Amino acid sequence: MAESPKKTRTLSGRWDVAVKIMMGATALYYVWASTVGVVSLQYYRGIAVLYSLVVPLLLYKGWRRGREDRPTIIDLLLALGATASVVYWMVEHEAMAYRAGDYTALDVGMGVIATIVAIEAARRVLGLDMALCAIVPILYALFGNYLPFIVGHRGYSPRRIVEYVYLTSDGIFGIMAQVLAEFIIPFVAFGAFLERAGVAKFFVDISLASLGRIAGGPAQASVVSSALMGTISGSPIAETVTKGPITIPLMKRAGFPPHIAGAVEAAASTGAAIMPPVMGAGAFVMSEMTGIPYLDIIKVAAIPGILYFLSVGVMVYFESRKLGLRGLPAKELPRTREVWARGWYLFLPIAVLIGALMIGYSPQVAALYGMLSTIAVSWIRKETRMGVPQIWQALVDAGKNCLFVAALTGCVGVLIGVLSLTGIVIRFPYMLVELAGQNVLITIALIACATLVLGLPLPITATYLIVAVVAVPALIKLGVPMLSAHLLIFWLSLDSNITPPVALGPFAAAAIAQADPMKTGWACFRFAKIIYVMPLLFAYTHILLTGTPAQNFGAIASATLGTVLFSIMSTGCFYLKTKFFEWSLLAIATVLAFIPTLPTGIAALALFAVVFLWQRRRAAALILANQPAGIAAR
Repeated sequence: MAESPKKTRTLSGRWDVAVKIMMGATALYYVWASTVGVVSLQYYRGIAVLYSLVVPLLLYKGWRRGREDRPTIIDLLLALGATASVVYWMVEHEAMAYRAGDYTALDVGMGVIATIVAIEAARRVLGLDMALCAIVPILYALFGNYLPFIVGHRGYSPRRIVEYVYLTSDGIFGIMAQVLAEFIIPFVAFGAFLERAGVAKFFVDISLASLGRIAGGPAQASVVSSALMGTISGSPIAETVTKGPITIPLMKRAGFPPHIAGAVEAAASTGAAIMPPVMGAGAFVMSEMTGIPYLDIIKVAAIPGILYFLSVGVMVYFESRKLGLRGLPAKELPRTREVWARGWYLFLPIAVLIGALMIGYSPQVAALYGMLSTIAVSWIRKETRMGVPQIWQALVDAGKNCLFVAALTGCVGVLIGVLSLTGIVIRFPYMLVELAGQNVLITIALIACATLVLGLPLPITATYLIVAVVAVPALIKLGVPMLSAHLLIFWLSLDSNITPPVALGPFAAAAIAQADPMKTGWACFRFAKIIYVMPLLFAYTHILLTGTPAQNFGAIASATLGTVLFSIMSTGCFYLKTKFFEWSLLAIATVLAFIPTLPTGIAALALFAVVFLWQRRRAAALILANQPAGIAAR
């Protein structure tokens, strides 16, 4: 997600210096603490919460007409309250553990302050909708005794709610604080170091040099560069606003309508959230929630991530044919040899990261080695060399880039704490299973509805976290493996970035493309809708390597064939624009292809061959009739 220019301050003077020191120092602290440092739990999580509460209050306005250049008195009072409550929790952590159940008025008072500030920080960065995700559960905890039995409970006092969200490991200082400190900040720092070394421009240039001349070449370059950037970024919006100013004008120059150019960039950038090794915050949160090693998660998530980009790439290619487009002239594109000579070494830090993970180093240590290798290779060329000022700026960038996830920390902690306190987390899976009639497909459909609704106001990670807490147990009860259930929900949560009427990725791309936001949003939805198919494969096939080698290979092969056919069918164009009966045959072939058996695969290929031969015959007939196929495709 991108920062809103209407809410973000442009600090000046000492305030700008102070906030940059906070962001850079926090990033440096957690790069050290998560690798070679030894830090007590209360300080490890406490400083992460402190950063997630104080920096948003200083950097984001509380209201649109607030001061642009410095925090207000109210901001400073809130920041002071946040600092007092977090420092109190860190200092009194052990003492409060001894007086559990008999907390003092000061304990509760500090909890009230932390809860209020956590909600306000989320509101400033992510909007009122995110704040309501904590406020509504609090109201539910307070007045649950007035609700029907199926969702009601005995009701809890304000004091009990505050004690639970402030003083237990299920609340503000819980899983989100741990994930932010342990995984997100170090990996975002690695990405920031690569950005400072010039990796974004290199990835775009190498993609353009390799693919720019084929049909829809600039669009294909956008897809491939997004796949490359996704390995280090994990942020769809960050990719859109970083690459969009380069790729979108090139797509428009190649003949793409503005809304299609924006949609392609937004759809391609959405894949950053599912492309290992970073996957936004998803892989880190999953590892913490499931206890499954991070490396095991990214191993199985890699194949679906690649298939997502394959789907978008196939759609872009046939969309280009439908529009009758060609690639860019060679003279307008960078030369492959020159691009490789200029930036080949920028792949080395990524290789170091992956190699360190494969050897067995922890993700945090692997990220540290990646950063150190980035600094080393940056000195290969004079224009990319990273000295102390560049290293410090990379740390500041890391601290700033983490804010959208960091702002979730306290608010999501309140949400999870209240849901755990009321017991709805335990009852909801049974309710969901009963509502779905113990049917996996209907359960997935209901989860998709939940992610769609929650995704309207919330970012991907927040949507996933909220739904996973209550829905994963339901899927497990129906026989879906734990990791498959988590990845299923995470993929469905991607629609928070692409689905109108609130689609921040396409809207950001539309601004760059100077296109209609809603048209861009719906076009992006069309290019990215494989996100609704892949979760079914997680539940029903062995694409996540849950079977024997033969079963795994069959699932991957059928998923690849199905992805290609699904993408062609969705575009509505092959040799020519497909007629209804041709589209119907492709739809049947797609369904058969996704079923991982040899007979269904052969049947899918046979139906595809029928469409292929029929369209070739139609194209030949059009040529004989002196009707150019490109015109007919329009």
